[in-house]
Amino acid sequence: MAADLEPFWKRKTLAQLDQGEWESLCDGCGLCCLQKLEDEDDGAVYYTRIACKLLDLQTCRCSDYPNRVKHVPDCIQLTPAQADQFQWLPPTCAYRLVSEGKDLPHWHHLVSGDPDAVHAERVSQSGRMLSENSVAEDDWEDHLIFRAG
Repeated sequence: MAADLEPFWKRKTLAQLDQGEWESLCDGCGLCCLQKLEDEDDGAVYYTRIACKLLDLQTCRCSDYPNRVKHVPDCIQLTPAQADQFQWLPPTCAYRLVSEGKDLPHWHHLVSGDPDAVHAERVSQSGRMLSENSVAEDDWEDHLIFRAG
């Protein structure tokens, strides 16, 4: 009986999650939608503050999520089967945390009940991003914000 009281992300594996549970893990930070640069020497991945052209720079939500692959063919669809590859996601990402057997942070909307807490805690880059349409790709290195991993 007590196990039923545990939140789904604690009592289920990623493979056991239904589509709604999987999608609800997204905290809305938008960090996965930022452009990344890979260091050719060591393979390290660096996040920039340059956002995908579909990302709303304030809400950190995709402006056309159902059709995003039509507009951005290399958009990555995260799935539970890829959990072993989630190291490139930010350490705050719920998909990564759950795949690593960790709990969600206090500000996550499934814990706090507040979908704006991710912005209030400044986990997201809301209001601090630039659209990829406004920055030449050669200048992306000037906008690095952190290294993944």
